[in-house]
Amino acid sequence: MSLSERLPRLWYGPRWRTLLLWPLAGAYAFAVAFRGLLYRTGWLASHRVAVPVVVVGNLTVGGTGKTPVAAWLARQLSLRGRRVGVVLRGYGGRAVPAPVVVGPDADPRQVGDEAVLHSLRRPHVVVVHPDRVAAARRAAEEGAEIVVCDDGLQHLRLARDYEIVVVDGARGFGNGLLLPAGPLRESARRLERVDAVCVTDRGAGRASPLHVQGPRLLTAAFRLGEAVNLRSGERRPLKSFRGRVTHAVAGIGNPDAFFDGLRAAGLEPVAHALPDHAALDPAALPFPAGATVLMTEKDAVKCRDAAGPDWWFVELDVAVEREAARELLAHVLERTGLTGAGVHLG
Repeated sequence: MSLSERLPRLWYGPRWRTLLLWPLAGAYAFAVAFRGLLYRTGWLASHRVAVPVVVVGNLTVGGTGKTPVAAWLARQLSLRGRRVGVVLRGYGGRAVPAPVVVGPDADPRQVGDEAVLHSLRRPHVVVVHPDRVAAARRAAEEGAEIVVCDDGLQHLRLARDYEIVVVDGARGFGNGLLLPAGPLRESARRLERVDAVCVTDRGAGRASPLHVQGPRLLTAAFRLGEAVNLRSGERRPLKSFRGRVTHAVAGIGNPDAFFDGLRAAGLEPVAHALPDHAALDPAALPFPAGATVLMTEKDAVKCRDAAGPDWWFVELDVAVEREAARELLAHVLERTGLTGAGVHLG
């Protein structure tokens, strides 16, 4: 087991297991606090772009569900008639010298899998670049009225009008320690300074109640939907795979969440966890040729050219309670100056 696989197991266990890493976590905490102070006092500058910016991020390393929440928000704003630009770093892609506009047919090896995933949902524009300020400016130049930044809570160079933090409802903040002794990128007290906290519910129960002061708190229910064949586009309910030998592939931040969701649907898959953003190697598949394979849509965008005839991705349905969604959207639109009549929740 590699270090990247071993550390998360330690982070979500008793604190004492990472005792030797506490000094490093203390140094990291000082660096994060000092950097934040430099931005708050103006020694380091945050840059505004020509349109409002909403950041959807997280406090922890690993999969919390921020990309599905960012995609949900972008869709809701699009349904509201707004031209939405989604910007992100482009993890898993190659470094690019200038911001790149991403289309649905883009190569995820170039721009990253999450960027292609966003583009498939058809916002006005998707732009990737490590410098989120440059990416947001390009989105505005392409006609975006509002920018949704997928990740970037800690990218303080980009000034923002609204911040949403996504928290995994099952795993929470683990042992509550900062990197590398725990999963936190910054102190959980940061929640008191954001505008909204979205807790993801995958149907497995919450590890512990989340108490926050200040921001609005809402829950996003994540449920696995239908399976879609990568080659033909055929759709099937997950229950049609019950009793069959299936292999499940997940190259996401929290692959167990996908596997647990399949089991909750009555399947008994052979699980193959990959590192986040990793792609299947066609020359060394971890399952037999001709196998029935279920994967996340994030994995599927990297397999479109090499998919077997029985490879399927499983849709992820995101649902926010109607009144909570209405209040969040109204608050976002008010804070960004885009308030208009009505809020459509499609």
